[in-house]
Amino acid sequence: MSNRNLAILGVAAVIMVALAVVASHLSGTAATSQPAGAGYLIQGLDPDQIASITIEGGGEQIILNKPGKNFVVANKDNYPAKIDEINKLVSICLDIRTARFFTDNLANFKDLGVTDEDAHVVVKFFKADSSLLTGVIIGNPKPRTQGIAYVRRAGDNKVYETTSQIPWINKRAIEYTDRQVVNIKREDINSITVSGPSAADENTPIVLKTSANEFYVLRFSDGGGTITLDNKPEGKKLKKDAVGEVLEAIESVSFDDVNAAVNAADSNNALRKNLRFDHRFDCRLNDSTVYTFRLAKDGDKWLARCTALFMDQSDVTMTKGVTESLEELKKKEAKLLARDAADEFAEKHKGWIYQIPAYQGKGMTKPLAELLEDQPKQAAEPNAAN
Repeated sequence: MSNRNLAILGVAAVIMVALAVVASHLSGTAATSQPAGAGYLIQGLDPDQIASITIEGGGEQIILNKPGKNFVVANKDNYPAKIDEINKLVSICLDIRTARFFTDNLANFKDLGVTDEDAHVVVKFFKADSSLLTGVIIGNPKPRTQGIAYVRRAGDNKVYETTSQIPWINKRAIEYTDRQVVNIKREDINSITVSGPSAADENTPIVLKTSANEFYVLRFSDGGGTITLDNKPEGKKLKKDAVGEVLEAIESVSFDDVNAAVNAADSNNALRKNLRFDHRFDCRLNDSTVYTFRLAKDGDKWLARCTALFMDQSDVTMTKGVTESLEELKKKEAKLLARDAADEFAEKHKGWIYQIPAYQGKGMTKPLAELLEDQPKQAAEPNAAN
């Protein structure tokens, strides 16, 4: 190989090394750099420091306070908040990721929807002394993108673009309550007693009446497969669909709204309207727990008050020196748990008035006449041949 060729190869090698160094440098820069402002919008929030939360949007404001260990919904007379919804809200705010810094010019805030007044949602977290911990202000979506929005941190003028769509944040106070009142399995029901206005006094135990349309008892056996009616009129039978509506009303009771019974300042409070909770619905379970609902009708709304009582008040004892079977011990444990559950239910719902769905109110107050239909007449026996 000539000296000229060696010189050419040497120059080429130098060029290749130089290109490799440049390429390596550029590659390293691309791998380690990220747009200004990329990361999590909120960093370092200690959930234990949160004493209250406000959620605003669409002209509404929700206030969640934490007077003790648990949150309450101030908008609903301090009804206990659903912890899962609180955790979900905090998680959504902490998970907001920003792609890049957009602006800090206040003149642009209104157009971007990141002012307190124009934002889609504003969530703020406060300390016990009412000072602001942090918060998120979620503005308008970025045009021609898949859910990317403009956001800024409460108390900070820097506006960012998010990396993706922010999950939906509830802006209705009722959604932060546990709307499930009771959930009962049909096979656990022993009996249902329904009594109308003249048979169910507001403040005293149920009074038995003879009027067929004011009081009746349905009894269940065979895991709910067999349903009978006490004192069923001659020639009548139960309508399966109508009885199903009574059962559907109690199997999963929920509420659409809630108010404290003692909130005299609320002009919409049911007790200030002198409504009588004079319909009564008692559901007794096989373990002797009785759930009692008192119902009143306010226009097209059904209102309910509820409690529970464990009827078996006999003591649960352990006999000294006697070894009991595992089955007996489980029975005693189940009894104690059911008794505690009834006490907790009564305490939790004491003093609250619930607005329940219309189908549940109608099912719990269904008159006996709507449960009955005529028995089909038996075909006449043919005359015997002469």
